[in-house]
Amino acid sequence: MIDQIKERYINPYTDFGFKKLFGTEVNKDLLISFLNALLEGQEKAITDIQYLNSEQLGNGYSERRSVFDVYCTTEDGSRFIVEMQKAPQPYFKDRTLYYSAAAIQKQGQTGEWNYCLSPVYAVSVMNFNFPHDEYPDDAPKHVVQLKDVEDNHVFYDKLTFIYLEMPKFNKTDAELVTMFDKWMFVLRNLSRLMERPVALQERIFTKIFEQAEIARYTPEEYQNYEESKKVLWDNYSTLEYAVETGRKEGRAEGRAEGRAEGRAEGRADVARQLKAMGMALSDISKATGLQESDIEQL
Repeated sequence: MIDQIKERYINPYTDFGFKKLFGTEVNKDLLISFLNALLEGQEKAITDIQYLNSEQLGNGYSERRSVFDVYCTTEDGSRFIVEMQKAPQPYFKDRTLYYSAAAIQKQGQTGEWNYCLSPVYAVSVMNFNFPHDEYPDDAPKHVVQLKDVEDNHVFYDKLTFIYLEMPKFNKTDAELVTMFDKWMFVLRNLSRLMERPVALQERIFTKIFEQAEIARYTPEEYQNYEESKKVLWDNYSTLEYAVETGRKEGRAEGRAEGRAEGRAEGRADVARQLKAMGMALSDISKATGLQESDIEQL
């Protein structure tokens, strides 16, 4: 069965893929490197982490739609929630706030306590963009903290949200400069690669390509990956969401031109989502009706 594999490396947008690369003790150096790339120039480097039980993040965890959550603490006590979010949701921001608040509340102590908290970071790797063009197309990373609306100073620096709009990262391997660039490239393109790009020569990327190579997996691991992939591809709520949004926008125009434009934009949105997930261009073309040449330009 493994000999019939068409892809060489796993898709990190799958539950299995994200957990394999970032959620295991043997690969915690991968997570450390990724977090340091996100925080470069903002915080001191992380040298070690301890995984925590992600089920502590609140009731209803098993019903959540995220692919996988990693919950860990660093040597200075900072808490990190790392979430791979594969589909847009109406109250996505509320959700990230809710779970970060749960990580804060879990720090409470019985008896006498002065309420001194450790920092909490909520990292969302988003396989979609924020709606309504909230951020520019060339800005995939957003760091959010509580600020005073009058003078814009940071009011509280122990709660930080980092949002990564993955569809907006379109650098080629020849354009990669920083470790952040390189990690974004790996997350966005890993399942579509057949060889490790020359730009990714650091030791940490040697390991990630070794850990991601499907041919190295046991039959059980391969089966688990295939099942995880099916869950990802079955996430057609993304397709229906984007198409219906496009249709509504078109109908709101009240003209045939507006309807056509809305439907076209809806199909383009879907194609972007599926392309980011690593789906083959031929399959995306079948799902959306777009030409493969047009999909390559998205």
